[in-house]
Amino acid sequence: MVLSSRTCLFLVCGALLVTSCSSNRRARDLAYVERPVEALYNAAADEMDARDYVSAIELFNEVERQHPYSEWARRSTLMSAYASYRSRRYDDAVSTAQRYLALNPAGQGAPYAHYLIALSYFQQIVDVGRDQKTTELARDALTDVVRRYPGSDYARDAQVKIDMVRDQLAGKDMEIGRWYLRRNQHLAAVNRFKTVVDEYETTSHAPEALYRLIECYISLGVMDQAVAAASVLGYNYPDSEWYEDGYRLLDRQGLLDVAPPRVSASVE
Repeated sequence: MVLSSRTCLFLVCGALLVTSCSSNRRARDLAYVERPVEALYNAAADEMDARDYVSAIELFNEVERQHPYSEWARRSTLMSAYASYRSRRYDDAVSTAQRYLALNPAGQGAPYAHYLIALSYFQQIVDVGRDQKTTELARDALTDVVRRYPGSDYARDAQVKIDMVRDQLAGKDMEIGRWYLRRNQHLAAVNRFKTVVDEYETTSHAPEALYRLIECYISLGVMDQAVAAASVLGYNYPDSEWYEDGYRLLDRQGLLDVAPPRVSASVE
């Protein structure tokens, strides 16, 4: 049987109306059925345990709406932020945690709220080939946790993640530096590699950054700087494959005889 376009339109509109009515009925149920705060909070917690994070968020928000000045409301704000984090709604997790902090800057849950914000940014870090704005936000938020709550479990975990974030940011500078180097834009490449050496010296990228500086300085004809970079590389990373490559590079340029003793120094 072939339905007319008018009939099809009627059926579609009817389906949309049923869906709309169902959603509105659910909203009315939450809006007009006042429940004891403990029962409402426990129902939200049950949804969390069942990993139905969307329903949990709705119920935690309802606790706040029906009982805005209670301790349960403050707990619900944090739990709503956590439920958003668990459901990978990281932007919602950040905004909800920030709302908690705006209302309870010295509240008992403040350390966790700061930590949750940092985690939410951390989970959104992308590969070094893309913009690292979120990585910078993660670094700043994690550093804030360490500064505010030194010695806490939150701070200890944040410090571990800071090291990972710094390695990520160093990797981004290395990628850009290599791009400049391939295009013979040596001064621009030097700036990127020096950033890694000066600001991210404890990351895994530092040995390569020093080697790339040797390459750049030789290409620019600044041999004393090439030798200085090699000295730092040899002193700090004597077992690195990048030092071996740098040694061979200096040898090809006849610079080994003028190389100063290995000293730990920054590259000028």
